[in-house]
Amino acid sequence: MVYCRYSGTDVCLDFHSDQFYETYSSTEAESVCHRGNGPAGVFGAETTDCDSPITLVNATFKWINEHLKDTIDFVIWTGDSSRHDSDVEIPRTEKEIISTNELLVKKFEEVFGKEDKTDPTNDLTIPIVPNFGNNDIMPHNIMQPGPNKWTQKYLSVWRKFIPEEQRHGFSTGGWFFVEVIPNQLAVFSLNTMYFFEHNTAVDGCAEKSEPGYRQMEWLRIQLQFIRKRGMKAILMGHVPPARTEAKLLWDETCWQKYTLWLHQYRDVVIGSLYGHMNVDHFLLQDNKDISNKALRGKSESISRMALDDELTIQSTAEYLTKLRAGWSHIPDAPKTKSRSNSGSSYFYDLFESITKEKRHKKTKEDKFLEKIGGEWAERYSVSLVSPSVVPNYFPTLRVVEYNISGLEDLPVAHANCLETTTLQEAEEAHCFIQDENEEGPIELENKNSKKGRGKRMKSKKPRFAIPKPPSKSAPPGPAYSPQTLSLLGYKQYFANLTRINDDFGQDQVVGEEGWHNGKHSGKRPHNDKLRHHNRFKYEVEYDTRNDSIFGLKDLTVRSYVDLAGRIGQYKPPKSDRIEDVDGEDSEAMNNDTNVVACEDHELAASKKKHKKHGKKHKHRKAINKVWFTFVNRAFVGTRNNDELHDEFGQKV
Repeated sequence: MVYCRYSGTDVCLDFHSDQFYETYSSTEAESVCHRGNGPAGVFGAETTDCDSPITLVNATFKWINEHLKDTIDFVIWTGDSSRHDSDVEIPRTEKEIISTNELLVKKFEEVFGKEDKTDPTNDLTIPIVPNFGNNDIMPHNIMQPGPNKWTQKYLSVWRKFIPEEQRHGFSTGGWFFVEVIPNQLAVFSLNTMYFFEHNTAVDGCAEKSEPGYRQMEWLRIQLQFIRKRGMKAILMGHVPPARTEAKLLWDETCWQKYTLWLHQYRDVVIGSLYGHMNVDHFLLQDNKDISNKALRGKSESISRMALDDELTIQSTAEYLTKLRAGWSHIPDAPKTKSRSNSGSSYFYDLFESITKEKRHKKTKEDKFLEKIGGEWAERYSVSLVSPSVVPNYFPTLRVVEYNISGLEDLPVAHANCLETTTLQEAEEAHCFIQDENEEGPIELENKNSKKGRGKRMKSKKPRFAIPKPPSKSAPPGPAYSPQTLSLLGYKQYFANLTRINDDFGQDQVVGEEGWHNGKHSGKRPHNDKLRHHNRFKYEVEYDTRNDSIFGLKDLTVRSYVDLAGRIGQYKPPKSDRIEDVDGEDSEAMNNDTNVVACEDHELAASKKKHKKHGKKHKHRKAINKVWFTFVNRAFVGTRNNDELHDEFGQKV
């Protein structure tokens, strides 16, 4: 879950609530924390595949009520509220799934409900924006084209959260949007079940008969209206558009359209937020990967396999390593003066670019900016993926801040404060065909083709309307240039269940394949622990606004492109390097040497110095410090540091 406030913040949550969880039950695959004797703690069994006990759900909402309630503007609820269907002895039922979601709706009402109930159309203090998870339906992953029983059921369960004007559309396809800041900012809840590669009931976004196609058309039309009204948008969903060189989570045709839409509406969309994977990371969509054939659904152009639905420790490591391999191809930035944090720098840069046109020779800076899509890296877009409350690692939640310059005195929104627009009005307002003198990114494929050299090849037009891009004279949008509504940073919170449950020591043992029994597997808790545990709390794991390792000045695309480039460096500069020395004479270190450690989620790293006349030492591996921090945070600090170093380090 993600929370936002006018000061300005939002929050992200996947719960996987499990009413059958039993404290001190077994974490083995056949017991799934439902029976037997074992180490399942009061607030959850961290580092296992068990789901969240109701005690964790209650404690999380209690903590939010005490520490966040009055500081946030809206909540992004990323789905997967129900437990996994892991127990053959207690199979899930439709009634259980719906009742679990009703429980969470009640919890939101307890925390964010108004004491004054006189207005039945507005009984929440802030907007709550829910979303379908792949475990919020039966069978899991499978959702038929709408209208269907699940869109009808959730229309009733989430009725207070869905604007009245959009309830008919939601019942048809499960998608909608909420103006969380009236006339300023809208959050779009995408039904990613219709993009999900594992949903065998649908087939992508290329054919007009598919719900994925219809959802993309709806999104295109609504974003055009948002642009016309001078508003901005956040996109959110459950399953993220994860994609590596070999694997993906979304159908390729949906990923292609999503990437094209983000590029064409780069003046409107300020960010994208997802859950599902339980792994803290981010994704870059590269506009150069857009392909005419893939957009049209040509199978010969689509070679990627489906990424695992449920990631193991090993498959997560492989996935993160593949992401890094892709980022290693990001062009290296030449050493230049730092960019300004002010959006007004756009006009200075515009003047500079006009002046540079008079020069005949391109500088290294010119060539670099050309490769990444200009000063603001408009070749790329970013999707942020939050870890979850369910303690596959440690429970987490995220609070995102955004720029509120000029918005301080605006009224707080509620779920039913939208202007209405008809489909006909939207279509009339939309430009379906690009200007003849304007080049769309999907034309690049034909222009670069070596076939038919000497005569111009006729490009096949896609079988859908291409969104009109922003005006060439328009300044970059909030996702690219710091300005009002730009995402500034976020705080990542976690609950250290090992310390809170207080049942065992702090040692770490995590399995890599199959079901995760957890780091306390085979242990027995103290006999009196049912009567005692430490106070439950979330604490800050890291804050991007004062993080010296990632060094994100803000959450703009350029900041993430720079970060991805640093993560992707296999031979990083010494300032971004941790060296691990393995030798016989451990006393050959200088007395002022700092130890590389990651205790309590803080990384301390410095160069290790050797005495001039000591024994020769064997360097085992050196690791990119930024990459090490990235993978450590991906696992929410639950993996052993030496283990991470051995698995993710490399010779330098």
